[in-house]
Amino acid sequence: MPFAPRLATVVERFLGSPLPVRLRAWDGSEAGPPGGPVIVVRHRRALRRVLFRPGELGLARAWVAGEIDVEGDLYAVLGRMLEPIQAERSTPARHTLAAGRDLIQLAGPRIPVPPPLPPEEVRRRTGPLHSLRRDRQAISHHYDVGNEFYELVLGPSMVYSCAVWGEETADGAGLDQAQTAKLELICRKLGLREGQRLLDVGCGWGSLVLHAARHHGVRAVGITLSAEQAAYARDRVAKEDLSDRVEIRVQDYRETADGPFDAISSVGMAEHVGATRYRAYAEQVFGLLRPGGRLLNHQIARRPMPEGRTYRPDPFIDAYVFPDGELAPVGRTVALLERAGFEVRDVESLREHYALTLRQWVRNLERHWSEAVRLTSPGRARVWRLYMAASALAFERGSIGVNQTLAVRPTPRGASGLPLRPRVWTEAS
Repeated sequence: MPFAPRLATVVERFLGSPLPVRLRAWDGSEAGPPGGPVIVVRHRRALRRVLFRPGELGLARAWVAGEIDVEGDLYAVLGRMLEPIQAERSTPARHTLAAGRDLIQLAGPRIPVPPPLPPEEVRRRTGPLHSLRRDRQAISHHYDVGNEFYELVLGPSMVYSCAVWGEETADGAGLDQAQTAKLELICRKLGLREGQRLLDVGCGWGSLVLHAARHHGVRAVGITLSAEQAAYARDRVAKEDLSDRVEIRVQDYRETADGPFDAISSVGMAEHVGATRYRAYAEQVFGLLRPGGRLLNHQIARRPMPEGRTYRPDPFIDAYVFPDGELAPVGRTVALLERAGFEVRDVESLREHYALTLRQWVRNLERHWSEAVRLTSPGRARVWRLYMAASALAFERGSIGVNQTLAVRPTPRGASGLPLRPRVWTEAS
């Protein structure tokens, strides 16, 4: 009997709904609605992965290993399949048991041990959660995979956070222009002026500190835990002859003690801090600012959990992309900044902007697929394609967002130093 119809029955029982896409099994048989994208199960080993780790992580391991693939529109498949998987729909127990028995038969007559994990998965995590040592390991896993690979994905701007798109570039074209607009927006919000000191926490490949020094005349310090990022950023600083204005350090925010700074930016870094350490992070940043100084915190946010449910990081993201990363609702972030002493003056959502950015990164990756595989591994390239495409859909559907929060350290007399209408970022302030 062909395998695809049997596998389709198993999937439908787990989903509690008809199969939303076409399915092709390793024997060439197909089942499901005709037309549109096709999920290809290339090896029955994929089923064993799901048996040993049911749910999203088992499927992710099969994807990374190349045992599951998609022919056609990846976004369409994710849109139809991930929602019921992540929603954890309650399927009648008898259906789940029946599906499990069928899956065991399809996976093969002998299943003595689980398949080996893809080498791209995080193996060991040593030290307490969000300790200095463990955070360095987590950052290295994600960022120290080769600067050339990131050049393919991010493009010449080398900015790894959401761009700011205008109406003229909202079709996904002009990524570098949109990233430059984001860098300039941050500098405007911080009110940067000639001679000021800027600290960029999690500076990446140095794009923001270079822009701020080049166009606003600041003296900037960028800190990162990635040795590869730091080497790349230092090379850029030297090539632009800005070594007298820009310093790049391999340093944790907890190790930075040479304040005060006139302004601090934290773009796409706070997601790595963790819920248990966020208050201490906010207090550390507060202490590094001079009175009247500004903080621009650019951070991905999740929706609040329903009553009675506990937040758990996405298993695929935690195992393959951002180990130990945590998302928080924007309200909690604002509250913790205020408890640290900040006055929050503005919060701007850029949710749709991140979806546009991610789709452009996916295009870049797909356009340079062979080179990306050569620079890293087939599994690493597959991790990035899946994570960025799924994240784009999550931003589009509003399950996650991203916000720029502008906060100030008030002077003893309560002065903020902000103009009366701070939202007019297009004007100097």
